[in-house]
Amino acid sequence: MAQLRFALMSLLLLLLGGAPAMAQGFAKGPHVRSELVAETASPKPGSDVTLALVSTPDPKWHAYWQNPGDAGLPAEAHWTLPAGARAEAFRYPVPQRLLIAGLMNYVYEGTFVRLTTLHLPADASGVVPVKLKLDYLVCTDTLCVPEKAELETSLTIGDGAIDPATRARFDGWRAKLPRPLSTPASFQAENGVLRLAVPYPAGAAAKDVYFYPLTANAVDYAAPQTVARDGDRLLIETKARTTPPALEGVLAIDGQGLTVAAKPGAVPPAKPAGAATPWLAATGAFFAAVLGGLILNVMPCVFPILSLKALSLAKANDDQGSPRAEALAYTAGVVAVCLALGGLLLGLRAAGATVGWAFQLQDPRVILVLLLLVAAIAFNLAGLFEITTPAFVNRAASKGHGGAFATGALAAFIATPCTGPFMASALGAALVLPWFAGLAIFGGLGLGIALPFLLLGFVPAFRRKLPKPGAWMATMRHILSIPMFLTALALAWVLGKQAGVDGMTIGLAATLLATLGLWWAGARQAKGRAYAWLPALPLVLLALGGIALVRPAAAGGAPSAMAGAEPFSEARLAELQAQGRPVFAYFTADWCLTCKVNEKAVIETAAVEKTLADGKVAVLVGDWTNGDATLGRFIEAHNRAGVPLYLWYKPGQDAPEVLPQVLTQDLLASRAKGG
Repeated sequence: MAQLRFALMSLLLLLLGGAPAMAQGFAKGPHVRSELVAETASPKPGSDVTLALVSTPDPKWHAYWQNPGDAGLPAEAHWTLPAGARAEAFRYPVPQRLLIAGLMNYVYEGTFVRLTTLHLPADASGVVPVKLKLDYLVCTDTLCVPEKAELETSLTIGDGAIDPATRARFDGWRAKLPRPLSTPASFQAENGVLRLAVPYPAGAAAKDVYFYPLTANAVDYAAPQTVARDGDRLLIETKARTTPPALEGVLAIDGQGLTVAAKPGAVPPAKPAGAATPWLAATGAFFAAVLGGLILNVMPCVFPILSLKALSLAKANDDQGSPRAEALAYTAGVVAVCLALGGLLLGLRAAGATVGWAFQLQDPRVILVLLLLVAAIAFNLAGLFEITTPAFVNRAASKGHGGAFATGALAAFIATPCTGPFMASALGAALVLPWFAGLAIFGGLGLGIALPFLLLGFVPAFRRKLPKPGAWMATMRHILSIPMFLTALALAWVLGKQAGVDGMTIGLAATLLATLGLWWAGARQAKGRAYAWLPALPLVLLALGGIALVRPAAAGGAPSAMAGAEPFSEARLAELQAQGRPVFAYFTADWCLTCKVNEKAVIETAAVEKTLADGKVAVLVGDWTNGDATLGRFIEAHNRAGVPLYLWYKPGQDAPEVLPQVLTQDLLASRAKGG
């Protein structure tokens, strides 16, 4: 039927517009240049391969979306694939609107990329040819021409490797696809008016909102749409054509899309949200970030850095010093790093990258830098060497308190990857609010981390409770080197998880070289030699050169030590929900210490495993160690900027319960027993 409709429409368009097109030379075509690109040219047997159809209409020409609107035709794809292979329907980016003579068209006037997933059979081998025949309509404002394109590519069964540049290219295309809405929407059509209610955070920015319907003839495409805020939802109102049993479409918000599947229900009109609402949300998120940063000081992931704080606090307790200036310098270091990381995060997201909080730790080269830095701090605390600088540098540092600033900067860089109570929702809001409000939230996080030190610097009564500096500090330095050595050990483990045995070996070798250099410098310092660092400097530089040799390892391995746990995917989640099973989905990363504490102390314990098994609870694990873009988008859809994220899906409910970021065995057991 669709082919007949396409043929009849093509004949009509040729009769109406074909002759002028020939006369003006437009029939040379094709007017849409297309290319079929595979994310990997060497997939594994039985794997899924993402294919991209990259299309570019000629200037002043346009192609059509899935639902073309009042005029036009959708493209039709015809695949020629080997036996057992199957291609899913194309996923489209958010289209543009084009109103011509009162008719609304949903189109693309520039390059657009459709994605699909090719499922390969388990017995695939050798070269796999992939062919696509595409029938489509391309138009200008005055005429239309039906065209065909025959595209092909070939895949060679192999190891599934993906070139980093190609992965980044596909991630950019994926970022432009509409994301699934995790909570249900509802609509009401009566008296010729359709109102659609879509769940959306009250504090999130919502500009250029427009609903592109996929359900045919549900609304008058050319009719205006009005948008109002009603708490944690958006209300879109427009003219109805029919009353469909269900309504599907894409809600565009500032160029980004959400796929919406709405069910009939009561949707009363609401008062438009006041202009001050985003500012109130930003203010609330700021104070939540301050509180989250404050709590972060007692989270397990921050404990190793407390050794540096303890020594700084003891030094600041000296009445001959300047504790207020020390506290301000430390705070400046913390806030500066939080703002820098937050600004870089917002910039990368604006450029189309799918990244979240602690994105820097998804790169094993950053882990190696931290390993070398933490090892150096540990050996410094242990007394292997002392950090000395020329006299003029020492004078400048004493006036500007550069040591306190550096301590604060290091504390923020190591501490902020973990998210704690209040912090998760605040950072989630920072990703959707205007950039200046987002930066303010990141600054609030830094202020919260530095707040205890700031209070000690400015409130003498607090400082008087600390012991006076003395000989005990030398022993304390040695004791406090222990958590730093443990941190270095943990970083080496993370490096092995991210870069494999080879990467860990390179990291340990680089640490050994740097340690030899530090020992050499320390030995020369003990003898009072001038320029003690000079002979050791080549070893330290050689150790830093190891950064260029570290590469991410291929993903693989068990997602969790828990028996029966499966890797997370939205498709598997949908299958389990359709079966009526409760689902516990958690998202973790090897570099997130809070995640690992929860897993070893709660999730992977025998008692919890038995309780989940008795309740027939399916466990899905999302490993975000290397920054998987698909998981990143799912985490973001739940208003979170990073891990850990714990979701509990009850049977019969689409929307999950977001569990606290500090878990207990009783919390999981109570939900498993209750379904």
